[in-house]
Amino acid sequence: MSAGNSPVKKGYVRPLDLKHGRIDMGHGAGGRASAQLIEELFVAALDNPMLRQGHDSSSFPIPVGARMVMSTDGHVVSPLFFPGGDVGCLAVHGTINDVAMSGAMPLYLAASFIIEEGFPLADLKRIVDSMAAAAREAGVPVITGDTKVVERGKGDGVFISTTGVGVVAPGIEIAGQNARPGDVVLISGSIGEHGVAVLSKRESLEFETAILSDTAALHELVAAILQAAPRPSDVRVLRDPTRGGLATTLNEIAGQSGVGMLLEESAIPVLPQVEAACELLGLDPLYIANEGKLVAIVSPAAADAVLAAMHAHPLGRHSASIGVVTEDGHSFVQMNTRFGGRRVVDWLSGEQLPRIC
Repeated sequence: MSAGNSPVKKGYVRPLDLKHGRIDMGHGAGGRASAQLIEELFVAALDNPMLRQGHDSSSFPIPVGARMVMSTDGHVVSPLFFPGGDVGCLAVHGTINDVAMSGAMPLYLAASFIIEEGFPLADLKRIVDSMAAAAREAGVPVITGDTKVVERGKGDGVFISTTGVGVVAPGIEIAGQNARPGDVVLISGSIGEHGVAVLSKRESLEFETAILSDTAALHELVAAILQAAPRPSDVRVLRDPTRGGLATTLNEIAGQSGVGMLLEESAIPVLPQVEAACELLGLDPLYIANEGKLVAIVSPAAADAVLAAMHAHPLGRHSASIGVVTEDGHSFVQMNTRFGGRRVVDWLSGEQLPRIC
C-alpha cells in the first residue's frame, strides 16, 4: 500500500476531510494526493511495522518445515454496509477463512482497493477501520496493499481484493477429495444469516427479529477441531459454505471425493427468523451464503470429540451433526426430509442472491 517510500510530511498539504471529503482521480494518480490518502487513512488504520515500511511488497519469515498456503478473493458485496458487518470486515474474514479451510494458520494479508471517483471519504474510513478491527481481532495483519481510483460510473463504490498466506503443520492433509463413506458431516452453526442480512438491507426489508450477518474469522475454530481429533487424518475436509450455501458446498465435496451424502433436514440448524424470511421470499436456506460457518467432514471415530470441541468454541456453540458420507458413484447429495421423504439436494442453479460477498 505504497505511493513511494516517503510519507507525507505533516503540514505539507491540507489534511484529508474525512467527514465531508470525497475520492477524486488525484487520489489514484500516484502523487501527493495518493500518498496522503494512504498515510492519513489506510496506514493510520492498518498500521503495523511491515506496512509502515512503505514498500510495494513485504517479506516475512515462515516456520521451518511448514507448508505454505495462499488464497485470494474479491469482495463486491452490495450494499457495502449490512446488518452485522460491511465489506471491510468481510474482506478480512473471507480470505482468512479460505486459508484456514486447508488446516492452515493464517499469518498475513494483502489488500487491494478499487475505489470509484466521488466515493465519500467518511464511508471509506468506516470500511478501512472495520477491516483493521477485524484483522487485529483475528491476529492476522495487512502487511501490503494497493489502491486504484476509477472514473465516476465505472465502479460501484469500492471493491476490495484480499490475499492471505498461512502455514500448514506437518501431517495435516485436508482436501476436498478426502471424504470417505461412513464419515460424519458437521456444521458449525445455523445457516443463511449472511445472505438474508444482505438481502434485507438491499431491499429495505424489515423483520420482527433482526437478522445479522454471521461474518467471522474461523481459524481458531479450525485449530480447536484439529487439536480435538485423535489423528490429523481424522479431519478429512473443511469448507466454508459461502456462495451457493451449504447445498452447493456439499455437492462440490461429493464430486471431488466421488462419494454421496445423506443429510437429515431436521438436524440442520436454521434460525426461526431466517426460516421465516426465506419462506416469505421463496428462498431455500440451503443455498444461501454464510460467512462465519464451516463444514467439517470427519471420521466416525473422531466425530464426537470434534463436535464437543466445536461446541466449546464461541463460534461453534450451535454446531450439529447433519449427515453422513455414503457410497454413491453418481455423487448425489440427498436429504431425509422432516416429512419422512427423501429428496436430492442439487447444485445451485442460476443466481439466487447476487453480490453477497
